[in-house]
Amino acid sequence: MSQIKKNNTLKSLAGETAIYGLSTILARFINFVFVPIYTYTLSEFSYGVATVFLAYIAILQVLFTFGLETGCFRFANKESDSNKVFSNALITITGFCVPILLISSLFYKEIANVMGYQSTPQIIIYLFAILCFDSISAILFAKLRFLKKALKFATFKTIKILSETSLNLLLFFFIPSYLAKNPDSFILNFISSTPDHTYILFAIFISSIIGFAIFIPQICTLKLSFSRTLWKEMMIYSIPIMLAGLPGILNDFIDRILFKFFSPDGNIWQADLGVFQAGVKVATIMMLFIQMFRFAAEPFFFAKEKDKDFRQTYGKVMIHFTAFSVLIFLGVLFYLDIIQYVLGKDFRSGLSIVPIMLLSYIILGINFNLSMWYKLSGKTKYGIVITTIGLPVTIAVNVIFMPIYSYHAAAWGHLLSYTVMVMVSIYLGKKHYPINYNWTRVIFYIILGIFLYIFIEIIEIDNIFVKYLFRTSLIALYIIIYTIKEKVYIWKLK
Repeated sequence: MSQIKKNNTLKSLAGETAIYGLSTILARFINFVFVPIYTYTLSEFSYGVATVFLAYIAILQVLFTFGLETGCFRFANKESDSNKVFSNALITITGFCVPILLISSLFYKEIANVMGYQSTPQIIIYLFAILCFDSISAILFAKLRFLKKALKFATFKTIKILSETSLNLLLFFFIPSYLAKNPDSFILNFISSTPDHTYILFAIFISSIIGFAIFIPQICTLKLSFSRTLWKEMMIYSIPIMLAGLPGILNDFIDRILFKFFSPDGNIWQADLGVFQAGVKVATIMMLFIQMFRFAAEPFFFAKEKDKDFRQTYGKVMIHFTAFSVLIFLGVLFYLDIIQYVLGKDFRSGLSIVPIMLLSYIILGINFNLSMWYKLSGKTKYGIVITTIGLPVTIAVNVIFMPIYSYHAAAWGHLLSYTVMVMVSIYLGKKHYPINYNWTRVIFYIILGIFLYIFIEIIEIDNIFVKYLFRTSLIALYIIIYTIKEKVYIWKLK
C-alpha cells in the first residue's frame, strides 16, 4: 500500500511538473518567435537598449523578491497558518517595491538623463513598474504552487504571456500606421512614433500589470497580518537564498551590462549588444530542449535514487542527453543558411556566435546533469560555490577581450565560464558523491559534432540541392554512429 502511495505521489509530481513546464516553455517559444519581428523592424541600437533593460530586470528581480519565494515554502509548511507566511512576504515586498516605484516615477527624467535615455525617459517607469508588479506576483504565484494549484498557476502564467504577445502584435503591426494618421495621439506619451525599444518594454509593462490584476480577487480574500517574529525568521532564511541566486543570474546577464563599458572604441555599444542578442536568440533553440529536459529529468532523478543501479542510470542519461544535444547543434548549424532569414539583414553578423553559444548551452546542460550530485546528497551549498566560480571567468573574459572582439568575447565568456563550472562540479562530485559518468563517450559525441561542423565549413558546394543533401546525409550518419555505438556498448555489458 505504501509503495502504491509513493508511485501516486511521483505521478502527481510528474504531472504538476509538466503543467508548470508548459507555461515556461511557451514563454521561451514565443520569445523566439518574436525574434524575426524585432530584428526586421528595429534597429540594432533599439534592440540593444531593450536587451540591456531586460538584463536589468532579470538581475534586479532576484533582489526585489528577497528570496522569499523559497522562504514561503519553508515556513508555510512549518506554520499552522500558511496565510500568515504569505501575508508577511507580500507586505515586505510591497513595502519595498511601491516606494521605489513612486520615487522612480517622480524622478524618471533625471534617472533617464543619468543613464543616457533622455529621449525615451518613460522606459525608467516601465523598468521599475515591471519589477514591482512581477515581484508581488511572484509571491502570489508561489502561493498557488504551495496549494498545488498547478492548473491555475499555468492558466495565470499563460494569460500574462498571451497578453504580452497580443500587445507586441498590436504595437508592431497596427499602431505605427495608426500613429502616422494620428500624430497627436495620447499613445505617444507611452511609446515612440515608430517602432523602437519602447514598444518591447511597454508590452512587458502592460502584461505585468495584467499579470498582477488577475490576482486581485485572490488578494481581496487574503487576511493581511504581520508578525515581526515570523518576519525576522523568514528574512534570516531567505536573504542568503537571494544572495546565493545572484551569482547565477549575474553569470547569465552581466555581459549585457558590460557592453556599455567595454565595447570597442568607435562602436555603438547598444548596436553591438543588439546583434549579440540576435545571435543568442537563434541559439536558444538548444535552451528550449534543455528546459524541456530539465522539467522531465528532475523528478526522474529523484525518483530513481531508490533504485540499486541509480548511479549507472544517471551516467546513461548524461550520454544520451549529450548525444541528442549535439544532434540539435548539427541541425541548427547545417541549416543556418536557411535559419538566418529568421533575423533581419542588419543582425545576421551575429550568426557568427551561434556555434559558440550552442556549444555553451550543451555544456550548461551537462552542468545541469552534474548538479544532481549535490541536490541528491543535500550539499546544495556546493551549487553556490560552482556558480560563483563561473562568474569571475565571465567577467574576466569580457573585460579583457570585449574591447577587441566585441560580442564574440561575450559568447566565448559563456563557453569558458560554463566549462570551468563543469570541471569544478566533476571534481567536487567525485569527492562527495561519486557517479560513474562515461566521459569518453560524452566527449566523443561533442568532438564528433564539432568535427562534422568544421568539415561542412571547409567543404564548399555551390549546388544548393547537393549541399543540403550532403549535410542531411552527414546528420543521418551521426544518428547511425550513435545507434551502432550505443547498441555495441549495451551488447558488451551483457
